[in-house]
Amino acid sequence: MKRRPLFSFAILTALGSFLFLSSPLAAERYPDRPIQLVIPNVPGSMIDITARLLSDELEKILDVKVIANNKPGASMVLGTDAVVRAKKDGYTLLYGVTNALIYSPITNPEVVPYTASKDLEPLGIHYFAPNAIAVRSDEAWKTFAELIDYAKKNPGKLRVSTTGIASAPHFILETIQSMTGTQFTHVPFKGGESIVTAVLGGHVEVTCDAFAKVQPHLDSGKLRALLITNKVSAYRDIPTITELGYKESLPTAWFGLYAPVGIPEEAKKILVPAIEKAVNLTKPKIDQMGNLVEYRSPLEQRKLFEEDYRKIDEAAVKMGLRKP
Repeated sequence: MKRRPLFSFAILTALGSFLFLSSPLAAERYPDRPIQLVIPNVPGSMIDITARLLSDELEKILDVKVIANNKPGASMVLGTDAVVRAKKDGYTLLYGVTNALIYSPITNPEVVPYTASKDLEPLGIHYFAPNAIAVRSDEAWKTFAELIDYAKKNPGKLRVSTTGIASAPHFILETIQSMTGTQFTHVPFKGGESIVTAVLGGHVEVTCDAFAKVQPHLDSGKLRALLITNKVSAYRDIPTITELGYKESLPTAWFGLYAPVGIPEEAKKILVPAIEKAVNLTKPKIDQMGNLVEYRSPLEQRKLFEEDYRKIDEAAVKMGLRKP
């Protein structure tokens, strides 16, 4: 008689285990299959290289395949939109870039079908890409103050190469002009190495471009950097604009992980700490490229997005790139 309760308990336990294993909760153990990381730029670009470094580390941490998938086009809007439209299951992630998250929505809203603040879930910042103001090493200007002094005395004479209209360097240039009361002549390019080679060849006097592209020419002695948007430890002598006494910092590009809004909480709880760990593991390699790995939590990422969006939106109105 004493064995019947034990037998009944065993049956109930087995039945409970069966029900749990067959339940949606047990079936949705995350992650249990490959994750796709959408990179909204072409293979071989700096964005592609850094995204793949991160995906390699994520793969080890999560113990599932993380497949890097390039979807370039429309200033990185195409790949971003593909993630917004993806299934909200945590298996499609975006390597988000400020161009497609902030700059294009403000300056070209007609080609951006999403609202980043509403359609994308932040999962952590990967790194910042400092931009630099640089001149040829044989030019007379040794400091940013000397460059500004010359520009004030010679409005429009100094030509500045950037990666194009409405790019981060363009906004940096416009911000500098507004802060210093100067007038430069903007020479936009479509990207690539031509921005730096233009200053090396004497076609422009100044360049505003990614520090990662300027860095090799600093090391070779061909260029001199007068200003940088973010402090880089190996080049402590290059000042930021706030170190020179200006109140407002300059905009800078940053890169972070996103998912479509609405992914399961279980997926977020696993992804966020995994991304933080992966970001920190990539720091040595990516910092050596002239970038600045600086993890920010999803909450900090959202706050940074809101601050940058406000600044760029206000600047775009002043620049005539957006109607008030």
